[in-house]
Amino acid sequence: MSSIIPDTMLRKTPSLEPFGMLLLFGALTALPIVLTLRLVEPALVLPVLSLLLFVQAAIAAIAARVIHARSTVANLTLWDFAGAFTFMGCAAAILGEPDQAALFFEEEAAMRPVSRP
Repeated sequence: MSSIIPDTMLRKTPSLEPFGMLLLFGALTALPIVLTLRLVEPALVLPVLSLLLFVQAAIAAIAARVIHARSTVANLTLWDFAGAFTFMGCAAAILGEPDQAALFFEEEAAMRPVSRP
């Protein structure tokens, strides 16, 4: 039993597009961090970083709405970037004021009714 592989078979090379998207995301994430660390005094780094990430999220969301870009091979879109920037901005805001975040969660726990089994 033998198998014959036709010469006309085309092999698709892997796309470099997901790596480009990852590189773009890394650059857009590192840029505000580096600028914030260099230009802002240490006490204001996390609040300023949070604002910059929220601004980046808004820009990415507006661009995603205007461009209507197709999904890439890795299924990454500008909406994914906007969500990631928003998530990082929330994390920076929470880390910047941890006592405020703790107070928020304590109030949520106090408002929840106690359920007994």
